[in-house]
Amino acid sequence: MHPEILDQDGYTSAAVTEAPVRELFPGIRFRPLWTGADGAHAGVLEMDAGTSWPRRDVHEPGPEEVYVVAGTFHDGARDYPAGTFLHAPAGTWHVPASTTGCTLFLFYPEG
Repeated sequence: MHPEILDQDGYTSAAVTEAPVRELFPGIRFRPLWTGADGAHAGVLEMDAGTSWPRRDVHEPGPEEVYVVAGTFHDGARDYPAGTFLHAPAGTWHVPASTTGCTLFLFYPEG
């Protein structure tokens, strides 16, 4: 064991089940996990079956990186099953939806 790992500045952990839940839209919840000093942040998005974003989700001010943890994510054009990674550059957009429900890990490297 190396308990000194935990004493390093910035080394953190977060349990999804203990993260606060913010309902963005009916059936769509965000759980923030980490925010860096420069605005970068990470979290988990949970979408119930049959839900969709009510409008375009534009990636600003920077890119969005998505990992489909469970279920199937639909970006408005195609389905992405669990295990898929997506990189959406700044300025691009999609319309998130899921017919089956899904859990996504989201990372915003530039805030």
